[in-house]
Amino acid sequence: MNSSSMQLNVDKAYEQTPFEGSALESIQKTLTEQGEALLSLGNNFNQLEFHKALSYMYQCKGHIIISGMGKSGLIGRKICATLASTGTPSFFVHPGEAFHGDLGMITKEDVVILISNSGETDEVLQLIPSLKGFANPIISICNNAESTMAKNSNAVLELKMEKETCPNNLAPTTSTTLTTALGDALAIALMHKRGFAPNDFARFHPGGSLGKRLLTQVKDVMTNENLPIVDILDKMNDVIITMNKGRKGLAIVTNNKNLVGVITDGDLRRSLGGDKLLSEFRAQDVMSAAPIVCFEHDMLNDAEEKMQDGKVSSLIVLNDLHLVVGLIDIYKI
Repeated sequence: MNSSSMQLNVDKAYEQTPFEGSALESIQKTLTEQGEALLSLGNNFNQLEFHKALSYMYQCKGHIIISGMGKSGLIGRKICATLASTGTPSFFVHPGEAFHGDLGMITKEDVVILISNSGETDEVLQLIPSLKGFANPIISICNNAESTMAKNSNAVLELKMEKETCPNNLAPTTSTTLTTALGDALAIALMHKRGFAPNDFARFHPGGSLGKRLLTQVKDVMTNENLPIVDILDKMNDVIITMNKGRKGLAIVTNNKNLVGVITDGDLRRSLGGDKLLSEFRAQDVMSAAPIVCFEHDMLNDAEEKMQDGKVSSLIVLNDLHLVVGLIDIYKI
């Protein structure tokens, strides 16, 4: 089935069973209620308990181990991934598997975060005696500070949720939203504490676009062949020929191999307004002096910032002797 046929079927299905206002109102209600729950938690969280949790996590010499069942487990995996990618070593342990051998993955240097909305999930509670025997600090994330899990924890991060958005108050909805946001808040607080910078982030994401910009040098992606270089005294007819051959929309103007300016399409248009013919000009008459440049050993991220600040799409690349060795444009970053 091609895309146009699929679209026709979707449109037909919508015509047969259109969503009425009540359904759309339900969507708005869900988003609003969960947003309000987040704001409420942000204004009412127990600062002492969060401070204790962050202290355990910051001082942890091992890993942050997270465990939870069902939807709590899925959210726990996400929190682990966020922590690990922002400088806090972390991994997920399934509570059922842990009770049948995977407890061996946990060392005495680890801090354990247990997630259960009720704080009474059997599979999670059965881990507590072993964790206490190992002397692992336990941080609980739950919606009941009086629950069994909370009472056996060193720090309790309470969601303070009134009810789930689910109309039956059963399906984990608001609780999973709050738990996810709480995990993000912990990770970001630790980033601030550790001074986790973009370069650190890039080391954990070398394959992403951010990693590329922060870990790759300009010389690795610049164009260094058929550069449109002209001399300061070249006639504009020759300059235009060079620009066309270079297909970069500019000409690099040099004097004794030293960079002195750049000629762009905009410079050409501005030179056409007077009585003098363009063919009567030389490169020095049309060029813009002191162009924005970067160096071949600069990182891509720095080159990108220069382009954004200077509102240009290309930079001339110089070597350590300040001689032109290449061009880089925004599309290579």
